[in-house]
Amino acid sequence: MPDQTTTQDASAPGGAPTIAPDTSDHDALSIDVGPEGETLLEIDHVTLRFGGVVALNDVHLSIKRGEILGLIGPNGAGKTTCFNVMTGVYTPTSGEVRFNGKVISGTKPHKINQLGIARTFQNIRLFPELSALENVLVGCDARHKTSVLGALFRLYRVRPSEDQLPTNPLRRSFAKVFGISRHTMEERGGRIRAMELLKFVGIADRANELSRNLPYGYQRRLEIARALATEPELLCLDEPAAGFNPAEKEDLMDLIRRIRELGHTVLVIEHDMKLVLGVTDRIVVLEFGQKIAEGTPDEVARNPKVIAAYLGEPDDVA
Repeated sequence: MPDQTTTQDASAPGGAPTIAPDTSDHDALSIDVGPEGETLLEIDHVTLRFGGVVALNDVHLSIKRGEILGLIGPNGAGKTTCFNVMTGVYTPTSGEVRFNGKVISGTKPHKINQLGIARTFQNIRLFPELSALENVLVGCDARHKTSVLGALFRLYRVRPSEDQLPTNPLRRSFAKVFGISRHTMEERGGRIRAMELLKFVGIADRANELSRNLPYGYQRRLEIARALATEPELLCLDEPAAGFNPAEKEDLMDLIRRIRELGHTVLVIEHDMKLVLGVTDRIVVLEFGQKIAEGTPDEVARNPKVIAAYLGEPDDVA
């Protein structure tokens, strides 16, 4: 599998590196999903109040399996709050959130992640003292089945395939007779998957570097890789292009499309209208905690309410 290459972008401050598209075959990263077009997640008339402040007011929207949905609106519109309701950070005051037909309102965030929803954050949240590879391994661990005691005492053993056997003759013979601990197999598989994800997002050459030392754009990509490591059906990206130059935004759009090709459904919060209009299938617009528009990118771009609330007043109104 070829490594990512970088090029210098003259429009970036200091000639910051941009990442060339990865055209490698990533079938090993694909996930099994149901038929496209089915409702994957539904926010059913959700209201969220903080004391006298109404953060979300009777918001209703759905996300179809296999689509890229954009969630936009001016600052304070309730976009990230909507994310937080979906991912279990907040419990709605009224209404429900359903994922694959199951009510998940009030469920703990880690349980929602196990059900198949992962997210990135507006402010990057990596483990700064861990390497890029180790950060992704944390995400891989979310799908491991071995308990702490099972890992410590190697309580569960599995029969390895021929290509999973150790190369050392003595260990190879032992593994054929007694098997290999499930924890060891999960760790091996996790490391392979983590490296594949780092290649997928274009930062495999920095796998062993501490995440705090990575350039800002690489940290953004690392956070996406870590979220993908949990094998989500729905990936929620909270302003993934924040701080990016135009070339990096083009690369990000390509990455989002390739994430969808792996089988993931994608929800994107983003202020950059060029990115949203260029990569999404459908857009939902919030203003002051209420949904004011929904439709294709072309429909939303021409919607007078969206122009007034988000894109500015038309010339003939100003």
